[in-house]
Amino acid sequence: MTTVATNIHWHAGVVGRQERQKLNGHRSAILWFTGLSGAGKSTLANAVEETLYQLGHRTFVLDGDNVRHGLCKDLGFSDQDRTENIRRIGEVAKLFVDGGVLALTAFISPFRSDRDTVRALMAEGDFIEIYCQCDLSVCEERDVKGLYKKARAGEIPHFTGISSPYEEPLNAEIVVNTAAQPIEVSVAQVIDALRARNVIPAL
Repeated sequence: MTTVATNIHWHAGVVGRQERQKLNGHRSAILWFTGLSGAGKSTLANAVEETLYQLGHRTFVLDGDNVRHGLCKDLGFSDQDRTENIRRIGEVAKLFVDGGVLALTAFISPFRSDRDTVRALMAEGDFIEIYCQCDLSVCEERDVKGLYKKARAGEIPHFTGISSPYEEPLNAEIVVNTAAQPIEVSVAQVIDALRARNVIPAL
């Protein structure tokens, strides 16, 4: 995206990311939860955040629906708007990382190129893609919001998995089978992976 504003300069703060990480006692990073609607992204992200909070870590969840209430309320669900939605989230999440926080994002983010764009914003190891793997049939069975039913009826255009594609991650750092395992197991899997990557301290 071309920068429209001119004569602007990035101002580094007196207190930097390293100082914030030291104060917090853990690294900062983006935990990018991706998957179909109904795959359990928000449920898992919030459960992981709760565990991290209990461990004394600094966190914040950026949820897809919540962000569309404000920051991205001007966007629809066309391919172009989805791309812009993810670009904005990536930039916000990067600010959280600079602030020493573990930013957890729960977005379908259906296109690999968009997820790769956010990854490219970050230093090596700062973007942790977490694929909530769940078959479409299972997501439709859950259909908590009734969205799949409406999409099948043609009432919701550009619906991921029905009338718009979802491109599965090819090399996600963490793959969680949210269709088959209990939430407690999924949370433990993510926490163990963060410890293995030295994002949070080992026990």
